[in-house]
Amino acid sequence: MTSTLRLLFIPLAVALASALAVAAIVMASGRPTVLVTSPSASTATPETGVFTSGDATVSVKPDLATVSAGVQSQQSTAAAAQSDLAAKAGKLIARIKSLGVSDADISTSGYWIGPVYATGGQTITGYQANEVLGIQWHSVDTVGKTLDAIVQEGGATNISVGFGLANPKATEAKARTLAIADAHSRAQAMASAAGVRLGPVLRVSDVATATRPPIAYLGAAAPSATTQVPVGQVDVQVSVEVDYAIA
Repeated sequence: MTSTLRLLFIPLAVALASALAVAAIVMASGRPTVLVTSPSASTATPETGVFTSGDATVSVKPDLATVSAGVQSQQSTAAAAQSDLAAKAGKLIARIKSLGVSDADISTSGYWIGPVYATGGQTITGYQANEVLGIQWHSVDTVGKTLDAIVQEGGATNISVGFGLANPKATEAKARTLAIADAHSRAQAMASAAGVRLGPVLRVSDVATATRPPIAYLGAAAPSATTQVPVGQVDVQVSVEVDYAIA
């Protein structure tokens, strides 16, 4: 190779090497940083650990019956229907209170007055008025006799009843404790299968709490014999999520 060609290739080689070096710097600056951590690192994060969930159901006898009692009237005018309904509602409320129900446990859950149409929906034939009362009954074992009284003596024409808990927090707390224990048992099994040991709890989350009452009794009128309303049990269900570090 002549000296002239060597002089030409040397600057080209230097320029090429410089360009490659600049390109490497640019690529390195745009590459994301990757951190590698050991499972035994003390700074465990929620992304590193054993994540599990737990569920529990506690069944208890309900201590509250919610009774819905309605009366209605149909007359030729709205005023007459309203007046007749007021008399019927007054009789029903008086009978409810005579059973020992306090004012705080009686409420109006519905009130409606409207026209009644003939077949075809063009001509008004009268007016109907309805009132529905909500009753909190705290003696669930005697709810059948209560229904008989408000229907046969109070004049109620539409009845429904459901069961629940006056204060569900204690039962929910018990179910939550069992759900967390269930989550811990699952986490132990997962850690054992993976060949690691559980560390401290990283996070506990209350996912869902639900109360499932027994099927409600529905009826239009009570028979002459004492109405039987089985109480059953209320199911309180709790779901949680618990995350553990790896020791």
